Amino acid sequence: MKQIESLNKRIASCKKCPRLSVYIRDVAKNKVRRFKEEKYYGKPLSGFGDINAKLLIIGLAPAAHGGNRTGRMFTGDSSGDWLVKAMYKHGFASIPTSQNINDGLVLKNAYITAAVRCAPPQNKPSKEEMQTCFEYLEQEREMLKNITTILCLGKIAYDTACKLYQIKSEKFGHNKLFQYDKIKIITSYHPSKQNTQTGRLTWSQWAAVFQRAKRITF
Repeated sequence: MKQIESLNKRIASCKKCPRLSVYIRDVAKNKVRRFKEEKYYGKPLSGFGDINAKLLIIGLAPAAHGGNRTGRMFTGDSSGDWLVKAMYKHGFASIPTSQNINDGLVLKNAYITAAVRCAPPQNKPSKEEMQTCFEYLEQEREMLKNITTILCLGKIAYDTACKLYQIKSEKFGHNKLFQYDKIKIITSYHPSKQNTQTGRLTWSQWAAVFQRAKRITF
């Protein structure tokens, strides 16, 4: 636990990517109207969850007005709403919502992290920024010793997981299960508005991912 806490402090103070550091501070200062009364976190985000988890969930990066505002990944935005509701329904979360860091959310047998720890402009980190951030994911992997399954939200998350375990990536698709010697990987479309509001990702398709994750991790 002390190792995780030490890592999380290093992540929060990281300024290795100048473009991202400037961007998240600017977003925190020049708030959108709907959150103008709130104090933004405006720092890189660490992962969170059950340190004894078997399931690791990897996203792309924090949302500018979600995690970058609230201080916790997948919190305070629509992607977080979809993620935690599904996790709750399948036994991975204590409550069905993720609104702020004091809401009482506790993850069960799951840990949430991301390929990049700062919200990037247009949600598009550069390859160099992803490479710089990769060391934090490597350190989390070393500390999360019980992981058997990774759920990758989007192709970038899948490619990152393959790099993390030094395995060859295969063709990405929704709710695919890849079994490697070291780990099992489930791939899914990301629950972004771009996918959920266009019908590319329906609730039944999303729920099926967690049914599979539950079946192979519990």
